Amino acid sequence: MLFEIKNLTYFYNTNNVLRNISIELYRKKVYGILGPNGCGKTTFIDLLAKIRKPTHGIINYKGKNLLNYSKRDLSKEISLVPQNFYINFPFKVKEIVMMGRYPHISRFSTHSRHDIEIVEEVMNKTGIYKFKDRLITELSGGEKQRVVFARALAQDTSVLIMDEGTSNLDINYALNLLNTATCNLNDKDKTIICVFQDINIAAMFCDELIFMKQGEILTKGFTDIVLTDENIRKVFNVDAKVYFESYSNSKQIVFKK
Repeated sequence: MLFEIKNLTYFYNTNNVLRNISIELYRKKVYGILGPNGCGKTTFIDLLAKIRKPTHGIINYKGKNLLNYSKRDLSKEISLVPQNFYINFPFKVKEIVMMGRYPHISRFSTHSRHDIEIVEEVMNKTGIYKFKDRLITELSGGEKQRVVFARALAQDTSVLIMDEGTSNLDINYALNLLNTATCNLNDKDKTIICVFQDINIAAMFCDELIFMKQGEILTKGFTDIVLTDENIRKVFNVDAKVYFESYSNSKQIVFKK
């Protein structure tokens, strides 16, 4: 077991954002989190990344309370691609990606040849090597998102969390980055937890889906089992038809006007 979450509740001021969530997440899987806007998806993954602290309940990571991890130790375990990313300082792209290596570098040391090799490999895989010397402030929204994704990969953690990590990307780059993230998942003992807006892309890449609504988990399970017409109606209040598409080798969804 990777995450053990018990009775997780989170209040923002007087607003009960998450309500008594209990769930277990395991290694070497891709989890997709789906639900309508405002249902608590981002808050949930912020709690998993220790960006926020629970109001009530507990999150255990690898058998240890998440709150007992130091910031440095946790940054060696969990990396995050946030929904919004702002850097107003004119860092070069390669400098941003190198920031992913900081948890692995001693306080009074500089990056090693090994760190440089990892950064260059990641920039090549994510297609950003060609603008590695450009300033982050000069890039488009999609280009910045690819840089942040590359930084998270360079961090080389057991868990990669993405909050709509492909939302600003065209379909070519979105598929490329998700393929890069999920490649060799089992060999490298990685786990991916990702918030998706596109249900069809989630169905293509995720082993399990977590459907959220109004601060609660409505249902969770293997994608082929929980991705049903009925669950789509319950979660999103829309009529949909779920079918197996041989071309993508996954379940897919079509909607009625």
